[in-house]
Amino acid sequence: MRQHISPIAFIVRDYDEAIEFFIEKLSFDLVEDTPIEKKRWVLVRPSGSVNQACLLLSKAATPEQAEAVGNQTGGRVFLFLNTDDFWRDYEAMKAKGIVFTRPPKEETYGTVAVFEDLYGNRWDLIQPKS
Repeated sequence: MRQHISPIAFIVRDYDEAIEFFIEKLSFDLVEDTPIEKKRWVLVRPSGSVNQACLLLSKAATPEQAEAVGNQTGGRVFLFLNTDDFWRDYEAMKAKGIVFTRPPKEETYGTVAVFEDLYGNRWDLIQPKS
């Protein structure tokens, strides 16, 4: 049996602001944006990562869900964005206004820095060592 995880639910305040952030700031691809009753099925993923996990942008529909926007993991790093060129992506993201809360650091597993998305969720940008 083969398994994989996709998509990963990502709670947002507004579909369009989230789409704009992921497309414009992180250079993700919009995979799908389909209306479904009062919701939308919106999938985004890093450009060039075909057949990899997508984020399902899910608009908060309850007060409890709204409270989780920007704090999906209680302040821990939520997602890990792997890259094949750390410095290219780090500089491009900084130029687009991405806020890095921890500067780049060489670790045993690769080069890493922590950034925040539009809601304050924390991400690792990582270039793993070969």
